[in-house]
Amino acid sequence: MEFKEYFDPVPESIVKGIKQADQNQIGFNIIPSGQFFTDETLKVDLALIGVPEDRGTLENKGSAESVNDIRESFYKLFEHNQMRMVDLGNLKPGHTLQDTYLALSSVVNELMVRQIVPIIIGGSNDLSYANFLAYESLEVVVNLVSIDSAFNIGLGEEEVNSGNYLSKILLKQPNYLFNFSNIGFQSYLVGIDEINLLEKLNFDRIRLGNARANIAHTEPIIRNADMVSIDISSVRRPDAPGNKAASPNGFYGEEICQLSRYAGMSDKLTSFGIYECNTSLDDSGQTADLAAQMLWYFIDGFYNRKGDFPKCNKEEYFKFNVTIGHPEHHIVFYKSPKSGRWWMEIPYPSDIQLKYERHLLAPCNYEDYEKAMENEIPDRWIHMYKKLL
Repeated sequence: MEFKEYFDPVPESIVKGIKQADQNQIGFNIIPSGQFFTDETLKVDLALIGVPEDRGTLENKGSAESVNDIRESFYKLFEHNQMRMVDLGNLKPGHTLQDTYLALSSVVNELMVRQIVPIIIGGSNDLSYANFLAYESLEVVVNLVSIDSAFNIGLGEEEVNSGNYLSKILLKQPNYLFNFSNIGFQSYLVGIDEINLLEKLNFDRIRLGNARANIAHTEPIIRNADMVSIDISSVRRPDAPGNKAASPNGFYGEEICQLSRYAGMSDKLTSFGIYECNTSLDDSGQTADLAAQMLWYFIDGFYNRKGDFPKCNKEEYFKFNVTIGHPEHHIVFYKSPKSGRWWMEIPYPSDIQLKYERHLLAPCNYEDYEKAMENEIPDRWIHMYKKLL
């Protein structure tokens, strides 16, 4: 793939606009696109992609113009991880919205084939649909985690937009979605039919209050994700005013940064995106600064990955076999000696296609193990088992 045909370069003014002339700032350490395009031997772990596209938004026009504002804030932050990250620039908008989807999915797919993790800054949230399409040609069944105040199911008969992209993913055939998880939905912003649909499909959903009550409980869900999409409307208006759908309630800035770090730390995750920032509504660049810090925390998490599942063999784990009720009924737990994180084994019905094999070791936490020790089947285990039936 000729990446340079898809991108406009980063404006020179962004690098020159860094206030502090410090060589440790990200703007001085990120790999420019020109070097990446010409040096095939260059080792790259991460690729930043700006997508100035908001034709698919329902009510947040202006998010397309915010990409460079986020990038400018990001470049001013200090680099601590000796990162190997390229900024590919801004994806050229297609003649139609579908053309943009095709271009983005092609670029993301090629990066993943090269084992480079794409980081997308939009633009509107329907770009998550294009990100998901990149997995089709890989023929890998994936888990999608959305951090959003709503589900974005919408009406199936409409064209793809920021309010219905999930329904388009659900209806896509052949379908490569194994599990969808929403973190941070606000009940008064979603219909009961949407909640019932996700329950029927055995998809995860965590209300904002439950997520905030113990943010660490979201980590196993994010650890199981191949793709994470964050809508900035999931953050409370006082912390991120740059969004037309901003709510008085939502995650605090430090909480959304923690969730971003969880995403970066997941060895399973292969793509990440932040969407719906609208800096035309911003207060002193606050939302752009928050999005930039979310990127920073994702990268920090990435360079603190422990090489846990799926990159190591189960034999390398501490194994715990917990009997539930009857001697023949048991749950096998695994604990990583590298990170102290937990997984549990999901029984594999013989009539299920082998394509689900990589989902049979489900992330969990110590509380799930404790519950099993009390002779109770963890809810997380039941949920995953139902998905395989």
